Amino acid sequence: MRRFALAALCVLMMPPAAALAQDDSPRMTVTGEGQAAAVPDMATVTLGVTAQNEEPGAAMEEANQVAAAILARLDTLGIAPRDRQTSDIGLQPVWNDYGQGRGREIEGYQASNRLTVRVRDLDQLGEVLGAVTEDGANRLSGLTFGLQEPDPVMNEARRDAVADAMSRAQVLAEAAGVTLGPVLSISEAGGGYAPAPMMEMARVSAAPVAAGESVLNARVSVVFALGE
Repeated sequence: MRRFALAALCVLMMPPAAALAQDDSPRMTVTGEGQAAAVPDMATVTLGVTAQNEEPGAAMEEANQVAAAILARLDTLGIAPRDRQTSDIGLQPVWNDYGQGRGREIEGYQASNRLTVRVRDLDQLGEVLGAVTEDGANRLSGLTFGLQEPDPVMNEARRDAVADAMSRAQVLAEAAGVTLGPVLSISEAGGGYAPAPMMEMARVSAAPVAAGESVLNARVSVVFALGE
């Protein structure tokens, strides 16, 4: 009985030959890139107001009043609450450097209030920009265009990336004199929107806006088996 138990233990402790063997079959990894473009149907704009006063409370109150007026105007323009978000509120001293050995002194305070707004009707974008500047917005840090439903366009970019990887792999295999085998794995790496155009601050009144195209990029890594 002891001999049987010892023999069974030895069998259990010995790993199968398949586990010891490493998969060293030839393979090739290729990266494919693809992109797809669509006319944007949404814009995101970051706007704000700065106000300066000798007293910090007065500076903040002035900035807050303008911000409240902008929010009220967005209500009248039909911009939903979910499409606007306060992204920054700040207050900092304004220093006066007298020079010639005299120390710096605070001569006032600058308050700021910044708001990020999504405009889902691009035909309304120029009107929105003109209206908020009329209400006192004096900062416009950027304007970007995008898609409300990007998934269909992103899927097209992914298909393009896979097709690109397949084409590259075929060329490489032919050049190396080997046969391209089946796909062993596919993984996605990176992707997303291409850099979007930005608009610097300007005094705008019903500004004309050209949206152009939104381009989505995709990148995939494909591993192929190789034959002789």
